[in-house]
Amino acid sequence: MSHLILVRHGQSEWNLQKRFTGWVDVDLAPNGKLEACKSGELIKEKNIKIDYFFTSLQLRAINTLKLILNTMKIKDTYEKAWELNERHYGALTGLNKEEMKKKLGEKKIHEFRRSWNIKPEPLNKNNPYHPINIEVYKNISKENIPDTESLEDTYNRVIPYFKSKIENKLVENKNILIVAHGNSIRSLCKYLFQLDEKKIPLLEIPTGNPLNIKFDTNNKVIECNYLDQSRAKDLIVF
Repeated sequence: MSHLILVRHGQSEWNLQKRFTGWVDVDLAPNGKLEACKSGELIKEKNIKIDYFFTSLQLRAINTLKLILNTMKIKDTYEKAWELNERHYGALTGLNKEEMKKKLGEKKIHEFRRSWNIKPEPLNKNNPYHPINIEVYKNISKENIPDTESLEDTYNRVIPYFKSKIENKLVENKNILIVAHGNSIRSLCKYLFQLDEKKIPLLEIPTGNPLNIKFDTNNKVIECNYLDQSRAKDLIVF
Protein backbone atom coordinates (compact mmCIF):
# COMPACT_ATOMS: atom_id res chain seq x y z
CA MET A 1 0.00 0.00 0.00
CA SER A 2 1.19 3.52 -0.76
CA HIS A 3 0.06 7.00 0.27
CA LEU A 4 -0.23 10.16 -1.80
CA ILE A 5 -0.77 13.24 0.34
CA LEU A 6 -1.93 16.38 -1.46
CA VAL A 7 -1.77 19.75 0.26
CA ARG A 8 -2.99 23.02 -1.17
CA HIS A 9 -0.69 25.77 0.10
CA GLY A 10 -1.79 27.78 3.10
CA GLN A 11 -3.73 31.01 2.64
CA SER A 12 -1.65 33.43 0.57
CA GLU A 13 -1.51 37.22 0.75
CA TRP A 14 -3.70 37.44 -2.35
CA ASN A 15 -6.10 34.74 -1.12
CA LEU A 16 -6.66 37.07 1.83
CA GLN A 17 -7.25 40.02 -0.49
CA LYS A 18 -9.58 37.93 -2.72
CA ARG A 19 -7.45 38.56 -5.80
CA PHE A 20 -6.94 36.27 -8.78
CA THR A 21 -3.37 35.08 -8.29
CA GLY A 22 -2.46 32.39 -10.80
CA TRP A 23 1.23 32.52 -11.68
CA VAL A 24 2.01 35.68 -9.67
CA ASP A 25 4.55 34.67 -7.02
CA VAL A 26 3.00 35.90 -3.79
CA ASP A 27 3.91 34.59 -0.33
CA LEU A 28 1.85 33.15 2.51
CA ALA A 29 -0.33 35.29 4.75
CA PRO A 30 0.18 34.85 8.53
CA ASN A 31 -2.81 32.50 8.70
CA GLY A 32 -1.37 30.53 5.78
CA LYS A 33 1.81 29.90 7.75
CA LEU A 34 -0.28 28.59 10.64
CA GLU A 35 -2.21 26.34 8.21
CA ALA A 36 1.07 24.97 6.86
CA CYS A 37 2.34 24.15 10.36
CA LYS A 38 -0.99 22.52 11.20
CA SER A 39 -0.68 20.42 8.03
CA GLY A 40 2.72 19.24 9.24
CA GLU A 41 1.27 18.28 12.61
CA LEU A 42 -1.59 16.35 11.01
CA ILE A 43 0.74 14.41 8.71
CA LYS A 44 3.13 13.70 11.57
CA GLU A 45 0.27 12.25 13.63
CA LYS A 46 -0.42 9.70 10.88
CA ASN A 47 3.11 8.34 11.33
CA ILE A 48 3.57 7.87 7.57
CA LYS A 49 7.16 7.89 6.32
CA ILE A 50 7.24 10.17 3.30
CA ASP A 51 9.74 9.06 0.67
CA TYR A 52 9.49 11.91 -1.85
CA PHE A 53 8.41 15.55 -1.75
CA PHE A 54 7.19 17.66 -4.68
CA THR A 55 6.01 21.24 -5.01
CA SER A 56 5.43 23.90 -7.64
CA LEU A 57 7.79 26.70 -8.57
CA GLN A 58 5.73 29.21 -6.59
CA LEU A 59 6.73 30.74 -3.26
CA ARG A 60 3.46 30.09 -1.44
CA ALA A 61 3.68 26.36 -2.14
CA ILE A 62 7.43 26.10 -1.51
CA ASN A 63 7.14 27.88 1.85
CA THR A 64 4.17 25.73 2.82
CA LEU A 65 6.30 22.63 2.18
CA LYS A 66 9.23 24.09 4.12
CA LEU A 67 6.98 24.76 7.12
CA ILE A 68 5.53 21.24 6.89
CA LEU A 69 9.03 19.72 6.83
CA ASN A 70 10.15 21.91 9.71
CA THR A 71 7.10 20.95 11.78
CA MET A 72 7.73 17.27 11.08
CA LYS A 73 11.44 17.70 11.98
CA ILE A 74 12.44 16.43 8.53
CA LYS A 75 15.47 17.64 6.62
CA ASP A 76 15.06 16.37 3.10
CA THR A 77 15.30 17.52 -0.48
CA TYR A 78 12.27 18.22 -2.64
CA GLU A 79 11.60 18.68 -6.33
CA LYS A 80 10.15 21.91 -7.70
CA ALA A 81 8.23 21.87 -10.97
CA TRP A 82 6.48 24.63 -12.91
CA GLU A 83 4.08 21.98 -14.19
CA LEU A 84 2.51 21.92 -10.71
CA ASN A 85 1.88 25.69 -10.73
CA GLU A 86 -1.53 27.19 -10.20
CA ARG A 87 -3.74 27.83 -13.22
CA HIS A 88 -2.98 31.09 -15.05
CA TYR A 89 -5.98 33.42 -14.80
CA GLY A 90 -5.08 35.55 -17.81
CA ALA A 91 -6.44 39.10 -17.85
CA LEU A 92 -8.13 38.50 -14.47
CA THR A 93 -4.73 38.25 -12.76
CA GLY A 94 -4.41 40.67 -9.87
CA LEU A 95 -8.07 41.74 -9.97
CA ASN A 96 -10.43 41.47 -7.01
CA LYS A 97 -12.89 38.57 -7.32
CA GLU A 98 -15.79 40.39 -5.66
CA GLU A 99 -15.34 43.47 -7.84
CA MET A 100 -15.23 41.32 -10.96
CA LYS A 101 -18.44 39.55 -9.92
CA LYS A 102 -20.15 42.96 -9.87
CA LYS A 103 -18.65 43.88 -13.24
CA LEU A 104 -19.05 40.63 -15.17
CA GLY A 105 -21.71 38.83 -13.13
CA GLU A 106 -21.36 36.01 -10.64
CA LYS A 107 -22.19 33.33 -13.24
CA LYS A 108 -19.38 34.45 -15.57
CA ILE A 109 -16.79 34.54 -12.79
CA HIS A 110 -17.91 31.09 -11.64
CA GLU A 111 -17.40 29.84 -15.21
CA PHE A 112 -13.89 31.29 -15.29
CA ARG A 113 -13.03 29.75 -11.92
CA ARG A 114 -14.64 26.32 -12.14
CA SER A 115 -15.42 25.36 -15.73
CA TRP A 116 -13.35 22.77 -17.58
CA ASN A 117 -12.42 24.51 -20.83
CA ILE A 118 -13.38 28.20 -20.52
CA LYS A 119 -10.47 30.57 -20.06
CA PRO A 120 -10.23 34.35 -19.46
CA GLU A 121 -8.78 36.69 -22.06
CA PRO A 122 -4.96 36.50 -22.31
CA LEU A 123 -2.84 38.69 -20.05
CA ASN A 124 -0.87 41.32 -21.96
CA LYS A 125 2.81 40.41 -22.09
CA ASN A 126 3.72 43.95 -20.98
CA ASN A 127 1.79 43.46 -17.73
CA PRO A 128 4.17 43.13 -14.74
CA TYR A 129 2.10 40.17 -13.56
CA HIS A 130 2.77 38.21 -16.74
CA PRO A 131 5.09 35.25 -15.96
CA ILE A 132 7.65 36.37 -18.57
CA ASN A 133 8.21 39.45 -16.35
CA ILE A 134 8.60 37.46 -13.11
CA GLU A 135 12.12 36.46 -12.13
CA VAL A 136 11.32 32.95 -10.89
CA TYR A 137 10.22 31.89 -14.39
CA LYS A 138 13.27 33.19 -16.27
CA ASN A 139 14.62 29.68 -16.90
CA ILE A 140 11.37 28.26 -18.27
CA SER A 141 11.07 28.04 -22.04
CA LYS A 142 8.75 30.81 -23.23
CA GLU A 143 6.73 28.29 -25.22
CA ASN A 144 5.72 26.74 -21.87
CA ILE A 145 4.66 30.04 -20.29
CA PRO A 146 0.93 30.68 -20.77
CA ASP A 147 -0.94 33.97 -21.26
CA THR A 148 -4.11 32.38 -19.84
CA GLU A 149 -5.34 28.88 -18.99
CA SER A 150 -8.48 26.83 -18.53
CA LEU A 151 -8.61 23.95 -16.08
CA GLU A 152 -8.16 21.67 -19.09
CA ASP A 153 -4.90 23.45 -19.95
CA THR A 154 -3.73 23.05 -16.37
CA TYR A 155 -4.63 19.35 -16.43
CA ASN A 156 -2.65 18.92 -19.65
CA ARG A 157 0.59 19.99 -17.98
CA VAL A 158 0.02 18.57 -14.48
CA ILE A 159 -0.91 15.02 -15.47
CA PRO A 160 1.97 14.27 -17.88
CA TYR A 161 4.36 15.44 -15.15
CA PHE A 162 2.59 13.27 -12.56
CA LYS A 163 2.73 10.23 -14.84
CA SER A 164 6.40 10.64 -15.67
CA LYS A 165 7.80 11.70 -12.28
CA ILE A 166 5.45 10.50 -9.54
CA GLU A 167 3.08 7.71 -10.52
CA ASN A 168 5.81 5.08 -10.88
CA LYS A 169 6.94 5.79 -7.32
CA LEU A 170 3.44 4.97 -6.04
CA VAL A 171 3.57 1.69 -7.98
CA GLU A 172 6.78 0.94 -6.06
CA ASN A 173 4.85 1.48 -2.77
CA LYS A 174 6.57 4.77 -2.00
CA ASN A 175 4.77 7.52 -0.09
CA ILE A 176 4.57 10.93 -1.76
CA LEU A 177 3.74 14.44 -0.53
CA ILE A 178 2.77 17.07 -3.11
CA VAL A 179 2.25 20.68 -2.05
CA ALA A 180 0.60 22.60 -4.87
CA HIS A 181 -2.45 24.76 -5.67
CA GLY A 182 -6.23 24.60 -5.93
CA ASN A 183 -6.35 23.92 -9.66
CA SER A 184 -3.27 21.74 -9.97
CA ILE A 185 -4.66 19.56 -7.17
CA ARG A 186 -8.11 19.65 -8.78
CA SER A 187 -6.45 18.34 -11.96
CA LEU A 188 -4.81 15.52 -10.04
CA CYS A 189 -8.12 14.61 -8.40
CA LYS A 190 -9.86 14.51 -11.79
CA TYR A 191 -7.26 12.01 -12.98
CA LEU A 192 -7.00 9.90 -9.82
CA PHE A 193 -10.75 9.70 -9.14
CA GLN A 194 -11.78 9.62 -12.82
CA LEU A 195 -14.13 12.57 -12.41
CA ASP A 196 -16.03 13.71 -15.48
CA GLU A 197 -16.22 17.31 -16.64
CA LYS A 198 -19.58 17.82 -14.90
CA LYS A 199 -18.28 16.78 -11.49
CA ILE A 200 -14.93 18.53 -11.48
CA PRO A 201 -16.39 22.06 -10.98
CA LEU A 202 -17.99 20.82 -7.74
CA LEU A 203 -14.66 19.85 -6.21
CA GLU A 204 -13.44 22.40 -3.68
CA ILE A 205 -9.89 22.19 -2.34
CA PRO A 206 -9.37 23.76 1.12
CA THR A 207 -6.09 25.52 1.91
CA GLY A 208 -3.69 23.82 4.32
CA ASN A 209 -5.67 20.61 4.80
CA PRO A 210 -3.82 17.42 3.74
CA LEU A 211 -5.76 15.01 1.55
CA ASN A 212 -4.48 11.49 2.21
CA ILE A 213 -5.10 9.07 -0.67
CA LYS A 214 -4.32 5.38 -0.16
CA PHE A 215 -3.55 2.99 -3.03
CA ASP A 216 -3.58 -0.79 -3.12
CA THR A 217 -0.80 -2.88 -4.66
CA ASN A 218 -2.43 -2.44 -8.09
CA ASN A 219 -2.22 1.33 -7.69
CA LYS A 220 -5.99 1.70 -7.33
CA VAL A 221 -7.44 4.24 -4.90
CA ILE A 222 -8.93 2.40 -1.93
CA GLU A 223 -9.50 5.24 0.54
CA CYS A 224 -9.17 9.00 0.78
CA ASN A 225 -9.86 11.56 3.47
CA TYR A 226 -8.90 15.01 4.66
CA LEU A 227 -6.80 14.87 7.81
CA ASP A 228 -8.56 17.88 9.35
CA GLN A 229 -12.16 16.68 9.30
CA SER A 230 -13.42 19.95 10.78
CA ARG A 231 -12.39 21.69 7.54
CA ALA A 232 -13.06 18.85 5.09
CA LYS A 233 -14.78 19.44 1.76
CA ASP A 234 -16.97 16.96 -0.08
CA LEU A 235 -14.70 14.68 -2.08
CA ILE A 236 -17.50 13.51 -4.43
CA VAL A 237 -15.55 10.33 -5.17
CA PHE A 238 -16.85 7.61 -2.84
